Amino acid sequence: MNVWIDGALVDAGSAHVSPFDHALLTGDGVFETLKWYGGRGVFALRRHLERLERSAHGLGLAVPDRSTLERAVVETAEANLDGDDGRVRVTLTGGPAPLGSDRGEARPTLIVAAAPTTPWPGTCDVAVCPWPRNERGATAGLKTVSYAENVVALAWAKERGAGEAIFANTLGHLCEGTGTNVFLVVDGRLVTPPLSSGCLEGVTRDLVIECTGASEEDIPASALADAEEAFLTSTTREVQPIAHVDGRALPAAPGRRTSEAAAAFKDLVARTLDP
Repeated sequence: MNVWIDGALVDAGSAHVSPFDHALLTGDGVFETLKWYGGRGVFALRRHLERLERSAHGLGLAVPDRSTLERAVVETAEANLDGDDGRVRVTLTGGPAPLGSDRGEARPTLIVAAAPTTPWPGTCDVAVCPWPRNERGATAGLKTVSYAENVVALAWAKERGAGEAIFANTLGHLCEGTGTNVFLVVDGRLVTPPLSSGCLEGVTRDLVIECTGASEEDIPASALADAEEAFLTSTTREVQPIAHVDGRALPAAPGRRTSEAAAAFKDLVARTLDP
């Protein structure tokens, strides 16, 4: 397996990052996960790199030029995945730095890795976790490598038999999952939390909104368990129906609106890799 580090593909076994890299020391970095459709290419590369740039700018990190990022993604995917479906992970870190919160003078570190994916289950059970997302925090809406909160929340959900943890925000509104956005049907309407809730602006989320006309609305977190149907979106899950919320079965998984959203997204992927 090969990984891209700072300008070149190298064997993963010999690859190394400084032990003083600021992402390792403090979580100072951003990332993107992209879907490689074997035999076709990377999906929504432009949208993902635009979001990587937004996240990096939010942290004050310099970003390599777009052509370098595109080349790194494609060459890493081709070297490791060939005709298999897979995921490509792009990580941009704060680079080597002093011990502490201050950033050093070194340039950021760019790492790109790829690996095959396995299909997600047909449905997912979720648990609404007790820790809120801070929708007013300095990194709200940025895709940073500071994922400890997500790791703890997902472990908590799995202890309860769920496959994803769902966060409310500090106002008690529905926000997002640890690596997903969430949609639900309320009174026949397909809705999803707005970006002001603190959720990540998911690429799949945005495309599903465009495909379905879903509304962005503040929703009480408690409404998820009472939804007529609900689903998760992410780059690798695409559209995944939610079967149970905190052990309570939803009326349908998938329901009609979920099935329509999944079909519309698959049709989009079949038509273009650059939506």
